[in-house]
Amino acid sequence: MGLFNALAGNLQKVDENQLQQQYGAFLFDGEQISSGYQLIRDAVLFTNIRIIFIDRQGTTGAKMRIKTIHLDSVVDVEAETAGAFADDSEINITYLADVYQRKSGEERLETVKLEFPRKFDISPIYRYLGQLALSNRARINGK
Repeated sequence: MGLFNALAGNLQKVDENQLQQQYGAFLFDGEQISSGYQLIRDAVLFTNIRIIFIDRQGTTGAKMRIKTIHLDSVVDVEAETAGAFADDSEINITYLADVYQRKSGEERLETVKLEFPRKFDISPIYRYLGQLALSNRARINGK
């Protein structure tokens, strides 16, 4: 859970070309990075297929743990904008943790929180994820 603890800090936007150089080897065929954010050594990448969490471990950061949330499993998103003082902005993403459980009617939901600096405009990310969640809910519920 080191990555999720690290996400309690503030993510900073990183150029997609830089992210492609660093993490391109871990992308699936046809997958493209649309945006990415970094906190010290850890990173969060948004691609056309999934959200990728990179957790660099150890003192050198050479060891990495890669976690994926597939975009088709996102079912809800919440946003909290920063206040007037030292508050940060945050986005909470709720997703189906095990899509195979859905068939038995025992869905397991998990949430991950992303925190951004106070002056960072989270509205494009929120709108993107919200529209995605809306589409996924319609598909899941057969509407």
